Amino acid sequence: MGNNKRFGVLLAAADRDYVKKMYGGYFSLFVNMLGEEGERWDMFRAFDRQLPKMEDLDKYDGFVVTGSKSDAHGNALWILELCQLLRCLYQMRIKVLGICFGHQILCRALGGKVSRSSAGWDVGTTKIHFNSSIRTKEYLSGMKIPTTLYLNEFHQDKVTEIPCGADIIAFSNKTEIEMFSMDDHIFGIQGHPEYSGDILFNLMDNLCNEGILTEEIVKKAKYSVEQYSTVSEKEIWQQICKRFLKYKVT
Repeated sequence: MGNNKRFGVLLAAADRDYVKKMYGGYFSLFVNMLGEEGERWDMFRAFDRQLPKMEDLDKYDGFVVTGSKSDAHGNALWILELCQLLRCLYQMRIKVLGICFGHQILCRALGGKVSRSSAGWDVGTTKIHFNSSIRTKEYLSGMKIPTTLYLNEFHQDKVTEIPCGADIIAFSNKTEIEMFSMDDHIFGIQGHPEYSGDILFNLMDNLCNEGILTEEIVKKAKYSVEQYSTVSEKEIWQQICKRFLKYKVT
């Protein structure tokens, strides 16, 4: 893994003040989590309709699509253009890692379905159950992945139907499709492996102040983060994401 590789981060939201102040923004969060010495990482503000040029796509080893406050089932022009780009990347067999909104928009772009969750907000640290199919992924070979892992979550939409030919690889009590993969170059995670607990707390407080989240939801969510969010599990998620993006499947 590593060196002379080139990746792009497709930002689906503007930086929140807290993340920008504490971590340098969402782009920096992902580069710090996934980047290695010698690699080149480029940032594209997809939410501002800034996308890589078609003629440059084959210069990239992979892309990451971030979370967003927008709905992946919405029809804003930038969302439709992002869907078109993701279909091109799929056809070119360029790796794409989708996180939260990114997971949902990948599914939508490739023929799956996304909608508001009838279970309401899923906020806090959630226990993720892996299906046995995760053991069949060549890019994860040699990794000791437990049957369950905790993951930080923050979403009210979810994937309801995966694209034809895709594979559900994890679920939780509240969300049936927590992770999916397609061939060896598409990988979606509903949760936020890049988020630390303080980012979640800041988000919760902001949305509570705006009247979007209730105090009861926030109290339960903060308790789950304090109880279950650990550095060691975050490192396993980091390795899963790195392996997918950088392992060359023969």
